[in-house]
Order: sequence, then C-alpha cells, then structure tokens
Amino acid sequence: INEKHKIFKPGQSVVDLGYAPGSWSQVAADFTQPNGRVVGVDIIPAQPPKGVSTIQGNFLSPQIQAYVQEFLRNPNRGRAQSLNRFDNADPRSQPQADSEVEETECYVDRERSASSNIAQVDGGNVDIPDIGVGDKTVDVVLSDMSAPWDQTTGFWKKSLSDPYHRMMNTSGMSFRDHAGSMDLCRAALEFSFNVLRTGGHFVCKFYQGAEDKALEKQLKELFQTVHREKPESSRSESKEAYFIGLRRKHNASRDTVLPDQ
Repeated sequence: INEKHKIFKPGQSVVDLGYAPGSWSQVAADFTQPNGRVVGVDIIPAQPPKGVSTIQGNFLSPQIQAYVQEFLRNPNRGRAQSLNRFDNADPRSQPQADSEVEETECYVDRERSASSNIAQVDGGNVDIPDIGVGDKTVDVVLSDMSAPWDQTTGFWKKSLSDPYHRMMNTSGMSFRDHAGSMDLCRAALEFSFNVLRTGGHFVCKFYQGAEDKALEKQLKELFQTVHREKPESSRSESKEAYFIGLRRKHNASRDTVLPDQ
C-alpha cells in the first residue's frame, strides 16, 4: 500500500489503532525516520517496536479516545529528541543517554501509568476534547482493529483475558464480522476527523458487506481520493479489504462526514 500510495514520509506523526503485535507500527516507524512519531493504541498489552509509544485500552471507550487525543495535542510528545545540536559541542556537556527520549521507563510501566490515569475518570461522563485546526497534529491514521491475534498464554491474568471478552473477534460469520468491523472503522473515522491535519492520510482494514458503501461515501466527504483495495496476500474467499483515504480536505464538514454522530 505504501509503495503504491506513498503514505509515509520522514518526520510524520502516525497513530496506529489496533497496533498489536506491532507490524504496521514497525513499518511506520521505519518510514518516518528521522524525527517521526508513532503512537500505537490497542486493548491488548504488547511489547511495542523500538521507537513506538503505546497506550493500552479499548478504543471504543470515550475515555480512551479522550486520553489519546490529549496525548497528541503536543506535537513533540512521543517523538525521539535529536541530539544533532550537540555534534560539535564538548562531549562533557552532552546530555546522558536517558534524556534522548521523553520516556525511559519500560513499556509495562508506561502502560500501567496510562491505565491508571484513564481509570481515574473511567465510568464518568467524559467529553471528547474540542480540537481546533491548530491542534490537529497527526499526518496518518492506521486502523487494524478488526483482526486480533490469538491469546496463547496468560489466561489467568485479568489484564490479558478480559479484552477478549469485550473485543470484536472474527467469528467466521460474515454478517457479524462485517457489523463489528463497521463499528470500529467508524470510530477510527471519527478519530481521524478530530486529529488529522489537512492533507493527512487514513488506512483502514474492514470486512466487506452491506454497509461498506455507506462508509466509503463518508470517507469521500473527508478525503480528496478514496481507494478500496484487497491485498494480494489475502485469500480469495476472504472478505478482508482496505480503504485508503488520501489528502484530508480542509473544509470537510462534520455533519456530512459523520451524519449519525
């Protein structure tokens, strides 16, 4: 997809929804170097690729969406800090290695801290931040939330097993998989409307069915060009496909992009 549509560029800010186990985030991190920012969000705790910041939580939760949007308000948060300005300086004056990135604690500690912050407001009424044009700091939104990988260990751990009771797993029933896929895609679309800057791109995996034409129409209200593609690696009988929205429109209206919201 990236070879064909040139989604990524160095220095971009990318959000990967449903990032686990991390393959899309790894590709994004590689193509946005140097100075890129990749933030992954997933209900399943997983070790992120090097250079990727992560937030654990159910993206359909308003609390999680509010937390992620607040995290993204600062365009430098989660972005590795370059040390090029010290190249010609006295080595004794250079900062230590632990100051090269914003967060140096292990990913488990970061996930625990994020979950604690979210838990403080969980269950209450949380308003999604009203993000103005100047606050839209994301260049690319990726969504792969409809196909989780199988849980093989840790069934006794509540933090690992609970997500599987709440998550839309593929069932083999095409109608059910399609309906769940549309819910997740529309959540990703609303998020993209809120955070994508003008000219930004959107890539979303979905399961084909009766509602995908309506979703495609919504995407065309937000993006200048929308492509529907089925990957060559996908089985011929599979309903899996991708929407690629290119170049967010400057004057897109929320009422036309999200008419039912």
